[in-house]
Amino acid sequence: MAMTMAGALSLSQFSVYVPVSLPKKSPRNRECIRAISEPSSNSVSTQQEELTSVVVKDFKAPEPKRFGVKPGMRAEVYKAVLPLICRLATGVFVSGYSLSVVSKDEVPPDQYAMDVNDYKLKETSKSYSGPRQKKPIEIYEFESCPYCRKVREIVSILDLDVLFYPCPRSGPTFRPKVLDMGGKLQFPYMVDPNTRISMYESDDIIRYLVGQYGDGNIPCTLSLGIFTTLTASIGLLARSGKGSTYTPAKMPPKPLKLWSYEGSPFCKLVREALVELELPHLQISCARGSPKRQMLFDKTGLFQAPYLEDPNTGIEMFESAEIVEYLKATYALE
Repeated sequence: MAMTMAGALSLSQFSVYVPVSLPKKSPRNRECIRAISEPSSNSVSTQQEELTSVVVKDFKAPEPKRFGVKPGMRAEVYKAVLPLICRLATGVFVSGYSLSVVSKDEVPPDQYAMDVNDYKLKETSKSYSGPRQKKPIEIYEFESCPYCRKVREIVSILDLDVLFYPCPRSGPTFRPKVLDMGGKLQFPYMVDPNTRISMYESDDIIRYLVGQYGDGNIPCTLSLGIFTTLTASIGLLARSGKGSTYTPAKMPPKPLKLWSYEGSPFCKLVREALVELELPHLQISCARGSPKRQMLFDKTGLFQAPYLEDPNTGIEMFESAEIVEYLKATYALE
């Protein structure tokens, strides 16, 4: 007999703060320059046909397996967990995260909640009264950079959707664009098309994002100066530079879409592949407590991250290992 259990637990990512006094720098006001020129409709159509032809015609997306690990991938997943541990799960929870435990009977079948034995976990977060982004923020970065990781963490905490332009070493497309736009080959580099503000420096970007799209408070784990950078660096060591160096690849006509969040080791494996192939992608942030989890649940009938949508081929799929294989088979030139 199911016993009703109602409990509430507040695990806000912003629940503990350390006053932050960072030197203020005036952000640069720049016209937003798109990294990808708009191709003609005929060119886009031809490129999409070429990409679609690469995908096996009888391709079938894999069945999602909750917390399942493909044989031979266990070591890779374990190594991808280390950054999560070193960073104390920063980026796993949306700001103002709260959790309630209820019986299964209390949750309608069309509502997302995690199953735990005879109970369900209902996750929510506070909403901000300040402005929310109308257009995706654009960030130029690469996966193995600790400064970039800090910015990706605040993106997940604030539940922001971001158009990532990967800048791996030797990447031919977006690294030169950053130099053209900002005058320096330095990462991360942010462009906010909603305010026409662009800037370098991870701490400045974090301060800007929490001020523009949050409540102004920087999480404790992102305000510890050199310790924050050190823990981000140590966590990335286990990945041996994955997500750093360019692998020759075809540039897609349209950015891919990835439902993802920074704290997930499975999402990290996919992000590494996207960066190495220099594939621009729109991240739909969906950390724990994000209302977008319900959106993906409505779309697919379940929630699991990562989830990839490729508008260039029409492929949509779960499962990180298979997504990485798909990306390499579709876009890699080697």
